[in-house]
Amino acid sequence: MIEPGPPGVDLAVAASPFDGAARDVVHGLKYARRLALAAVAAEAMLGALPTHETVDALVPVPAGPWRWRWRGFDPADEIAWALADRSELPVADCLRRANGRRQVGRRRSDRLANPPRVWARGECPRRVLLVDDVWTTGATLSACAGALREGGSRRIVALTLARTL
Repeated sequence: MIEPGPPGVDLAVAASPFDGAARDVVHGLKYARRLALAAVAAEAMLGALPTHETVDALVPVPAGPWRWRWRGFDPADEIAWALADRSELPVADCLRRANGRRQVGRRRSDRLANPPRVWARGECPRRVLLVDDVWTTGATLSACAGALREGGSRRIVALTLARTL
């Protein structure tokens, strides 16, 4: 599924709708700590990415500090490193996210009105592949894109395993 991205994102690509196997992979990775599923996600995501896209680095959507401590890992980071292994692209750890409310379970209007607070730490790559597990409203992707642009990014392609419809 390739479509124009949410505000700030030049192009958004999702390997699958958020159902069936994609939903099982996301839930297994996020909630059951089955970290090997990051490689499954990476394979599907690389297959969905247009071959003409040229990027300088992979940038994972950052988890909030509390979510990271609670899980002990960041699903988007795990997927980004699995993508790096398969694509030989570097991972740029240039985004940070403030503690805030979880996106899961919030209404669409609330997510869009109150996106997470994200900022760039240092200079960001010029052409970015922004990596996350699920694209829902686009509020988080937009927040990340804004921070990336402030950090110097010029082209931002969001790549997710799944897209809610």
